[in-house]
Amino acid sequence: MAQSVLHKANSRSVADHGWLKSFQTFSFGGNYNPERIQFGALRVLNDDYIDGGTGFGEHPHDNMEIISIVLEGALKHEDSMHNVAVIEPGEIQVMSAGTGIYHQEYNRDEQHPAKFLQIWLFPNQRNVTPRYQQERYDTTLLPNQFIQILSPNPDDAGVWIYQDAWFHIGEFEAGLKIDHPLKHAENGIYVFVIKGSIQVNGQDLAERDGLGLWEINSLEINTLTEAEILLMEVPMNY
Repeated sequence: MAQSVLHKANSRSVADHGWLKSFQTFSFGGNYNPERIQFGALRVLNDDYIDGGTGFGEHPHDNMEIISIVLEGALKHEDSMHNVAVIEPGEIQVMSAGTGIYHQEYNRDEQHPAKFLQIWLFPNQRNVTPRYQQERYDTTLLPNQFIQILSPNPDDAGVWIYQDAWFHIGEFEAGLKIDHPLKHAENGIYVFVIKGSIQVNGQDLAERDGLGLWEINSLEINTLTEAEILLMEVPMNY
C-alpha cells in the first residue's frame, strides 16, 4: 500500500547566519528533529541562499555523496583534489567524499545572492577514493519532460554516484499530466517543487514543498501552474 510523508515549505527548519540563510527539510547542524532525520538514503536537502561575495570556507566531508544544484547565480568550488570550477544554473555537481575530502564554495558574484540546493545521500560503498564530477543539463531542449541528471551508472545521462539513486528534473507548462515510473519498486521517491504548484498522486504541492512516497510503482503529476520539479528516487533501507 502506498506510503507518503509531506513536508510543507513552511515546516522546514531555518538557519540564518547572516551571510547564509538555509531552509532545511531534514535535521542538519544545530537543527534537530527526530521525525526529520532522512528519507531513505536521502539525508540532507538544504535550500540555501548565500549573500554576494560570501560562502563556505574550507571544511571536510567523508563517506557521503554530496550534490549541488545551482538555481540562481554561480558558485565557485575548490577542493583538496585540486578541482577549481564554477557551478551555474543548468549544472549539477557531485562529490563522492569517500575516504575524505576538503572543499570550499563561494558566491562568485560580489553583489547578488546565489541560490542552490545542497543534497546529501548515504553511499552504498564506504571509503571509496574521493571523486568530483560536474555536468550540464538543459531543460529547454526537452520541454514538458523529465531529464535524468543523476544515476548509479557512469554511462548514463548526468552525473553518477555510489548509490542506486536516480534524479530527474524538468520544467512544465500548466495543465499537464505526467506519469513517471520508478526505476525500482523497492525504492522511494522524493518530489521537490522548485517553482510553481502541482498535484502528485492526489496531493497538492506548492513552491518548495516536498513529498516522499514509497511502496509505489509510479507517480502521476498534474501541473496546476507552470512548474519546475526535482525528483529524487532513492533506496529506502537506510
